[in-house]
Amino acid sequence: MLAAGSGSASPGSPTLRQLIGQKLVVRMKGKAPSASLLARARAGQISGVIVHGDNISTVSALRSIASRLQRAAAAGGQPPLLIAVDQEGGSVKAISWIPPTLSPPQMGKLGSGRTARAQGEQTGQALRGLGINTDFAPVADVPASTSAFLYRQGRTWSFDAHTTARLSGWFAIGLGQGGSLATAKHFPGLGLAWRSTDSSVVRISASKATLAPGLKPFKTAVADRVPLIMLSNAVYAAYDAGNAAGWSRAIGQTLLREQLGFRGVTITDSLDAAAHARHAAASTLAVRAAKAGTDLLLLTASEPGSKDVYATLLKEAAAGRIDRGRLLTSYRRILALKSRL
Repeated sequence: MLAAGSGSASPGSPTLRQLIGQKLVVRMKGKAPSASLLARARAGQISGVIVHGDNISTVSALRSIASRLQRAAAAGGQPPLLIAVDQEGGSVKAISWIPPTLSPPQMGKLGSGRTARAQGEQTGQALRGLGINTDFAPVADVPASTSAFLYRQGRTWSFDAHTTARLSGWFAIGLGQGGSLATAKHFPGLGLAWRSTDSSVVRISASKATLAPGLKPFKTAVADRVPLIMLSNAVYAAYDAGNAAGWSRAIGQTLLREQLGFRGVTITDSLDAAAHARHAAASTLAVRAAKAGTDLLLLTASEPGSKDVYATLLKEAAAGRIDRGRLLTSYRRILALKSRL
């Protein structure tokens, strides 16, 4: 692989540009990739692109987005890109005309693992037919009450942890069988959050014992080898009073990897949303997440903004303020994930 302007490097000895570039999943503007975004794909400055509803016009245009981005990455000798959407079902469907045809609450009421798996498989197949290889789904959060914001948004399966684990697990398995990478979210659980982490700084003061039932769906995801787990933007005082999960080593490493045994790829929730809620810069949170060892960083604001994050991370890494060993560990996990595409 060659990252533009970085010189050659063997897969075992990547450059800093490669290490940083493979961490970023970014948003695109408009109905087609910009020349700048395509150039960044060729240069290895991005690992993937999240496609939102406002990027989508027609089936052929959506296919073109994915194919043009992948061709650009291939032309630069880069690994394939993660092309991702939020396709949970119900209120959150970036692509309105494809499965899932049932929402998580509807599947929860049915209680059928076979149905959840079939919905996941149909979704995975439909996504792959459009050139999309990654779904930021399923939600694996267990609402503690009807006050939970995810419940109010119609995105949860059940108030019961076992049911949520079983059905979200089958949906994730179905996605994989359909040819798409599943993402269990939002670790270690947002069932006790009454406000959205996209617009508020959410601090959950519950004890580890109170949080424990919410871990069950993620334990199932780990056992089922779900390839990606998204870390939440909430702060969990029982684990780390100073950092949200996305940039907490205590949560992303000690809890998720060492205690639960996860071997896949971690990704932050939107760092731009978290930064806005905190009146901070996304680049600041990105550096903290990279230092904590979170593998992928999700950036959902502007293309210039994500480009600035790349430059900041590269500067910090070059100065030795981000551990190269952690970057290399993440890089290898990400390439292992992409080898499945």
